[in-house]
Amino acid sequence: MSDAGKSILVSALCRIFKQDGYRVAPFKSQNMALNSFITRDGLEMGRAQVTQAEAAGVEPDVRMNPVLLKPVHDQGSQVILHGKVLDTVTAGNYYAMKAKLKPEIMKAYNSLAADFDLIVLEGAGCAAELNLAEDDFVNMGMAKMANAPVLLVGDIDRGGIFAQLYGTVKLLPQDEQDLIKALIVNKFRGDRALFDDGIRILEEICGKPVAGTVPYLDVDIDDEDSVAERMSRKGSSFVLDIAVIFLPHIANFTDFAALEATPGVRVRYVKEPYRLGRPDLVIIPGSKSTIFDLLRLRECGLEAGIKQLANRGVPIIGICGGYQMLGEGISDHAGTEAGGEVAGMGLLPVTTEFATEKRRTRVSATALDVGGVLAPLTGAKLEGYEIHMGKTTLKGGVKPLLALSDNTADGCQSGNIYGTYLHGFFDSAQCRDRVLNALANAKGLSLANAAFDFAAYKEQNYDLLAQGVRDALEMDLIYRIVEGR
Repeated sequence: MSDAGKSILVSALCRIFKQDGYRVAPFKSQNMALNSFITRDGLEMGRAQVTQAEAAGVEPDVRMNPVLLKPVHDQGSQVILHGKVLDTVTAGNYYAMKAKLKPEIMKAYNSLAADFDLIVLEGAGCAAELNLAEDDFVNMGMAKMANAPVLLVGDIDRGGIFAQLYGTVKLLPQDEQDLIKALIVNKFRGDRALFDDGIRILEEICGKPVAGTVPYLDVDIDDEDSVAERMSRKGSSFVLDIAVIFLPHIANFTDFAALEATPGVRVRYVKEPYRLGRPDLVIIPGSKSTIFDLLRLRECGLEAGIKQLANRGVPIIGICGGYQMLGEGISDHAGTEAGGEVAGMGLLPVTTEFATEKRRTRVSATALDVGGVLAPLTGAKLEGYEIHMGKTTLKGGVKPLLALSDNTADGCQSGNIYGTYLHGFFDSAQCRDRVLNALANAKGLSLANAAFDFAAYKEQNYDLLAQGVRDALEMDLIYRIVEGR
């Protein structure tokens, strides 16, 4: 089922196989997520496979995720094929399209498999989606297309582990049951020896070996669906309090992973106006449905709360869709989202017009002459990527925020209000150090570790994850399965 821990376990296996000397890559034929990434060749893919590629020690490649679905409203999604927008379709139309996508998926898979020793495939949702089995190319259907042995993962933390694993196995036709070579019990808390009888029962009723019982590991690894967990994190001791506005269609929430990992910084995800408080910084993140989410902020009172904080001098940063919301107006004459026009928050002197063509690019940037509280950001070097379908126009005399490596300008600044299209804005140690220390200095405090090495931090956590999973799994059994023995 969803959130059983498949993405994290794929990351762990990728790191383990890398450590053991294999050239390994992840693969997920179809991903549905608003958290995406732009590769070096300007193609869009799911962020979960980027995390898995990092764990494998290889460059993210769009072949690892040939189909990406980005929901734009309750009934439809943008279909991205091989990193480029193919169409925006309803669920019914997408199922009619699936037969045409299968050859494209196999083209990506076969090309990737030719370049690597091992491919670790991830399913989506549940392996026993009986009503979708006929045209399935992401779960057991993909396993059959690739002739791949299957590890079936259950989430014991939710309860019902016997029903999860036995029910899934027995609902499948015999040829698919035969592909399942082992079971994994994931997210175990407590003394694993107390579950020995449970393992024996699972092996008896399912007719499959249990490859291991993986504990709930204390590691910081990005997951495509981890935003709910991020919202529940509680900071204990902190110097800075950062409020990220939780939008209904929040996109690329991994933009704030480096902030969350910084010692002395608390990042809160805020859904209700009464929870805003008086933070040191407000961030409005990206959205796949910018107009809809802006109207929801207006209806629930969060927009009014943000504007009150702006009037009190609290700095506000908008990223991508959040940047568009901070402007004076957004127009969608092309019907990119739902059409129409809407007034923005009016905190930045810019207007945005949606277009049908998506800008997808990786860039480096330099902060220009920055004013307000974040003036120390001036001259900082940073890298990131852009994914958006809007063109934002600045009014005459207004200062952009960044100079990009392609000789264009990005973003806008006015007082303590800042906007940018650059995802990954806080990943740069220099940028993060200057922003956070400027906020701390404004309070008469200091923040010693803002410029810590986030890349090294992630590598450390991949290694911790791999060690925890390696200790929990019967790796001899895993390798026998890999080798077909």
